[in-house]
Amino acid sequence: MQKPATSQADTESESGYIGRFAPSPTGPLHFGSLLAALASFLDARANQGKWLMRIEDLDPPREPAGSAELILQQLQDFGMNWDDEVLYQSARLGIYEEIVDQLQDKGLAYPCDCTRPQIREMGLVYNGSCRERSTPPERPYALRLKTEALEIGFDDKIQGHFSQQLELDAGDFVIRRKDELYAYQLAVVVDDEFQNITHVVRGWDLLDSTPRQIYLQRVLNYQEMSYIHIPIIVDGKGQKLSKQTFAPSIETDRASEAIYKALIFLGQVPPVEIAIERPESQLQWAIANWDSQAVAKVSSLPLE
Repeated sequence: MQKPATSQADTESESGYIGRFAPSPTGPLHFGSLLAALASFLDARANQGKWLMRIEDLDPPREPAGSAELILQQLQDFGMNWDDEVLYQSARLGIYEEIVDQLQDKGLAYPCDCTRPQIREMGLVYNGSCRERSTPPERPYALRLKTEALEIGFDDKIQGHFSQQLELDAGDFVIRRKDELYAYQLAVVVDDEFQNITHVVRGWDLLDSTPRQIYLQRVLNYQEMSYIHIPIIVDGKGQKLSKQTFAPSIETDRASEAIYKALIFLGQVPPVEIAIERPESQLQWAIANWDSQAVAKVSSLPLE
């Protein structure tokens, strides 16, 4: 499939490494999201690469006003400055529409109005029951991408080899939702290509999304990338820290304390004397001493 005509042309790196942090503006950063931001920032800077910022603002009902600006300010307060302009997904809806239209024209995407209870009855993996519909349904419908009985695998730099038999393990997946909002799986792939991303560092909870994204990259003739999936932080109930679980916002007036704690969670061994230094000094040490292989090879870590 033909690539989009536009790209972020100024996104180049002498080392060839281009990373990114791509939060959804559903609220301020909490410790778990700080950990993901810090890991991606350090891996990019330690490899003399660029670190880009993308705001994944594709779900307006879940995005309180001012959240994107607050996240960007928090990152700056923690000494993590990005390269180039911030990319907002809400400004790229026309590009996603163009890609979806191409996929439909090629017979690779189709409408589906199956309900969540119906999908639960399928065992949570969509069985392709709407693939052969001759006309779109009258009620609201999603668009799904056809998958194949392929083994899609990759070598994660921390977690090791991971693979899925796509049709059996994931099924045909949604690229545009019933509410006509574009799905994460589509937007993240299209924008990683647009920003020329070469390396993705993110939480373990997105590990099983990666085969779907690799499959879509291949369908669209995009470049594939290198991946690192770090452990997610969970609360006392074993739940991932998130706004839904009322995770508290990181406090910028205690930035040095939070960065020092995050470095330890990432398996790094910062000297005690930098615990009270300014974030910029802490990050200088962390970049010079970054060791991605020291990060725990587990799915989650308790906050306490």
